[in-house]
Amino acid sequence: MANRLAPLTPPFAPDVAAALARYPQRDGVLLSLFRTFANSVRFLKKGVPSLLDADSPLPLRAREIVILRVTANYGCAYEWGVHAKVFAKAAGFSPAHIAATAEAGEAGEAEWTEAEARLIAAVDALCARAALPDALQEGFEADWSLEQQLEILSLVGAYHIVSCVANVARLPPEPYAVPFPAAAA
Repeated sequence: MANRLAPLTPPFAPDVAAALARYPQRDGVLLSLFRTFANSVRFLKKGVPSLLDADSPLPLRAREIVILRVTANYGCAYEWGVHAKVFAKAAGFSPAHIAATAEAGEAGEAEWTEAEARLIAAVDALCARAALPDALQEGFEADWSLEQQLEILSLVGAYHIVSCVANVARLPPEPYAVPFPAAAA
């Protein structure tokens, strides 16, 4: 018997329903990602920390640069498309910014401030090696407080996990999601 990771469908067992109650919905619907997490109540409760709150030490724009870049680095069209749709306007992203987050290399460096370009390079290094070369480390330390640095590292880790789950489950994009650029796929 195969154990295929896939979103659960309601009705949910009481313990699953209780754990899912803390997850946000969009138009009254739980994302298929969250319903995939529901294959394990433990994972629902402990698997991915929720860092999308008002208490974050990062500006929303920086947070979304990290999330979009991590999910693009891991080819996670599902989560990239959700964030590109839901948070782009609030983050002040133009369509060019959104597209650039999925580009390899310098990610449309001309579209970003110097600090944002350094953040993108740092995220790329963290995704590739879980470390920063000296030149990026210096910029990272200059641009971000200790609390912000830890938040960025946590986001990279959390969205690595999200990308793994969504990619292994082969989740199709949510109906409202921004399509992942074909060149990045």
